Amino acid sequence: MWAAIRLIRATWLFAWIFASYLFQLGLGRVVGRERVAARWPGVHRRNARRMYRGFIKLRGVYIKMGQILSIMGSFLPPAYTEELEGLQDEVPPRRYEVIARSFKRSFGKMPHEVFASFSRTPIAAASLGQVHEAHDADGRRFAVKLLYPNIATIIKVDLRVLGWALWVYRWFVPVKQIQRVHEQLEDLLARETNLRHEAECLERMAANFEDDDDVLFPTVQPEYTCETVLTMTFMEGVKISRVDALTELELDPKAVATKLVQTFYKQVFIDRFFHADPHPGNFFVQRGADGQPRIVMLDLGSASVVEDNLADGMLDVLSGLMTRSDDLIVRGINQMGFVAADGDRALLERTVRHYFERLLSLEINDARQLRKIGVDMAGRMATTDSRRAELRELMKSVQYPAGWFYVERAVVIMFGLSTQLAPTLDTLTVGFPYVMKFMASQSAARSSRVVTAPPPDAASSPAELVAN
Repeated sequence: MWAAIRLIRATWLFAWIFASYLFQLGLGRVVGRERVAARWPGVHRRNARRMYRGFIKLRGVYIKMGQILSIMGSFLPPAYTEELEGLQDEVPPRRYEVIARSFKRSFGKMPHEVFASFSRTPIAAASLGQVHEAHDADGRRFAVKLLYPNIATIIKVDLRVLGWALWVYRWFVPVKQIQRVHEQLEDLLARETNLRHEAECLERMAANFEDDDDVLFPTVQPEYTCETVLTMTFMEGVKISRVDALTELELDPKAVATKLVQTFYKQVFIDRFFHADPHPGNFFVQRGADGQPRIVMLDLGSASVVEDNLADGMLDVLSGLMTRSDDLIVRGINQMGFVAADGDRALLERTVRHYFERLLSLEINDARQLRKIGVDMAGRMATTDSRRAELRELMKSVQYPAGWFYVERAVVIMFGLSTQLAPTLDTLTVGFPYVMKFMASQSAARSSRVVTAPPPDAASSPAELVAN
């Protein structure tokens, strides 16, 4: 019964929003599009707020979907980005009795029969599950993550409604392969609701950073880990977004942000395996013995592989920005797979080169600015009927690349967090030279195994790094 009620509520929310747009379009045909053009910003704002309130009430998968929509600035009116940014993936915790019964279904014992102590109050709660602190007989501390009961059924119902809504959305924004958002959200939720998979991701990511003493991970306890329960060593630290706590530890927030950005570039471009949900609650910070920040990474259930075409294409785009080469940017967009096979490639390329001139006039020090420029570009092209027709043709020439869902989401969240820590940090020139030097050192190491020769000197500027 509750699933049917949830289905009806979600369907009603989306139907109301789409009906609002159909009314606006019908009104435009009756009195003329130009006469009702001024009404569109208000319609977008009201529907964005309606969606925000609806998602807050529905919670669960809709909270995650709202976060995703808030970063798809290139495909939605700006009002949605602004209104949905306030969604937080936090919910009131479930009662201990519910969680304890879930633990017993997994291991045949209640939590207090396994651990010497098990806190009844969770230390963290989110849309899919919550985390409790526990101790064993030797006094060792553990963090025990448990999924909520019936979460699989809830996800199935919610994804059915979201799939329908996305199908209707395609009539308004004809981006090719936009259904990949739904497919990849379904894949993401499937991985986040398999805690054995998260344990494997933790171990893989830890291995990638085994040579970096300033990046830490909890250790999985396999004897009490399964698909619905994940038991890990308890990690100390302060939440990364608490600037006041960082100051008390005598850590410079800018140094913390720099380390965070460098680890992200390494994950994406070197390891090709990255944390796809890098919100503040998933990072703790410790003060190392040398006085430098140590990053603790948590919640790796959504960790994802970066396909080579995306990583290589992003490197081309970043190289083009650093060296002011529109040819590299166009090549990168093609490499990433944004150009639809049957789209107007010439129109898309011409648009990219035209707006590249605007990029050159700005000081781009935050990857999120690229998305804002894309939103502004769409807004400028939608001012007249002829421009709207051109924009619609442009959108038909764009497709949503496989795997981009995870990358875009992570980039926006990660660089938003770094900006919160250090507003003046130049994330492009901090991360890009770092990864290029890393790649150069790896290449030199491989060459030295074949021909004994001293490694080349590291380039001192982004332009030199690209040239080399």
